[in-house]
Amino acid sequence: MWEKALDWYGFGAHGDDHGGHGHGHHGPHGHTHGVIDATIATTDRGIWAIKWSFAILAVTAALQIVVVMASGSVALLADTIHNIADATTAIPLWIAFVLVRRKPTRTFTYGLGRVEDLAGIIIVLIILASALVAGYEAVNRLFNPRPVQFLGWLAAAGVIGFLGNEAVAVFRIRVGRQINSAALIADGYHACTDGLTSLAVVAGAVGVWFGYPLADPIIGLLITVAIFGIVWQSARSVLTRMLDGVEPGLVDEIHHAAEHVGGIEKVIDAKARWLGHKLHVDVEIAVNDGLLLAAANNIAALLKTELFAHIPALDVATVRFAEPRTEGGHRHAPDPFLVSGKLACGLLEIVDTPQGERMRLRLSRHAEGLRAKVAIERADGAVESLLLSPVGGDHHYLQSLVAPAEPHEFSARLQLAAGPDSEDLLFAMAEPDGDHHEHVNG
Repeated sequence: MWEKALDWYGFGAHGDDHGGHGHGHHGPHGHTHGVIDATIATTDRGIWAIKWSFAILAVTAALQIVVVMASGSVALLADTIHNIADATTAIPLWIAFVLVRRKPTRTFTYGLGRVEDLAGIIIVLIILASALVAGYEAVNRLFNPRPVQFLGWLAAAGVIGFLGNEAVAVFRIRVGRQINSAALIADGYHACTDGLTSLAVVAGAVGVWFGYPLADPIIGLLITVAIFGIVWQSARSVLTRMLDGVEPGLVDEIHHAAEHVGGIEKVIDAKARWLGHKLHVDVEIAVNDGLLLAAANNIAALLKTELFAHIPALDVATVRFAEPRTEGGHRHAPDPFLVSGKLACGLLEIVDTPQGERMRLRLSRHAEGLRAKVAIERADGAVESLLLSPVGGDHHYLQSLVAPAEPHEFSARLQLAAGPDSEDLLFAMAEPDGDHHEHVNG
């Protein structure tokens, strides 16, 4: 029976446990008024849960209002205000969801996703106002005591508040487990806590019945403090999103997704921002700049696939390639030669290194045991031969041991060999305009 009860509340064997590195939902997993996790807002079941939670809490608050007016209990007033705030937060969020579905315009090119942030601010202000009202009434009652009547009905109203919040808790936890939403499950646990504040009203009624009239306003103050705690937590979360803040673990998840994609040398930069409940990610990666365009685009597509698999809230993923590495800023280098042969593909260029100019071949694909040499045909009929060897043992970077002779304008052959196979690729290099003049007058 105990295990069944735990399972009902989400603590059982079917809980949301993940071994190893989880690819979970990134978002506000705790209860935060004004911010709805994407796993709730993007599913019909999640929105259905929001609407029914609103209905249950609205009925609970309506029943409590009747008893507040009859009994004059400030503790019940504070609890009722809390339940009303919980219920009414769904209204601006629902309006925001409707507006967000509108298509982008020339003025609002990203759509109206920020409306949800505005709704979050409105919600925080609603809860703050309710906390101020509850606090004022509790303090006023401490200095101006009034008799609390209908203690039996007061206790019953506290029980009603408890049962209403428990019903919402069970409902949210069960739906949250069905749609695998950690945020909705956390909302359910928060509703359990709200139920305890309603039971505090019952404790206040018992205290008054035993002859301690100040028990009622004291309980009201304690509930008010709890409401102010919600205001602080919610305001911090809403303002963080408005300022384009994200959960710190989200950036780590982006880097983790990149580790699943071959060909990415390094993640240079990773940025993310929320537009409502939709997440936008911008990633800059470094790849071998000798890659053909099709190969580079394939790496970008694979990274996007991994990002969507790791981050369920992701709506838009932008992948950018870092600028090619330059060593010393060689201003007068000829345009590189795009190598595309049966034994190798890549980029052949003249680069500046700490040792001086060198001929370098950056490979995106090559045959096993590839050997490469550049044969430059000079104007006097001589042939300048440059052997290309791996740089630092990396067979994707082949480089000459000496600089090619001046001028850097010539016809040449890239001679490739691997086992019994060989091929010659003809190419020419021409110096940039104006460089001839510099050599003549240098």
